[in-house]
Amino acid sequence: MKIVTTTMSTAIAAGVVLTVGALAADQTRIQQGHEVFNKWCAPCHSAGPGNPGTTALETLYQGGKPGALEQRNDLTPETVEYFVRNGVSIMPFFRKTEISDVELEALAEYLARPLPK
Repeated sequence: MKIVTTTMSTAIAAGVVLTVGALAADQTRIQQGHEVFNKWCAPCHSAGPGNPGTTALETLYQGGKPGALEQRNDLTPETVEYFVRNGVSIMPFFRKTEISDVELEALAEYLARPLPK
């Protein structure tokens, strides 16, 4: 019985360490995505007046969804990646030399993250 208890305790401790490590990695990735957003996206898509992407989305959604991307809770990583690589309307596409695949994945995770309540 002692071996079973020790084995279970070890397994639980390993699970906790892996979970904490994964959360730290997720937070690092979210922070990287935030930095990419600030550099490439915020000039057009942040909250407030004078941001053409936000204004265009506010007009499109007419109050049904926020225009500022950081306030959205319906974005998926796939949607973000598609629009960044392909552009839409006046939004240009971004090459891999501008936003790398790794940076794009972090940006997509950042914009698709659950918003605090």
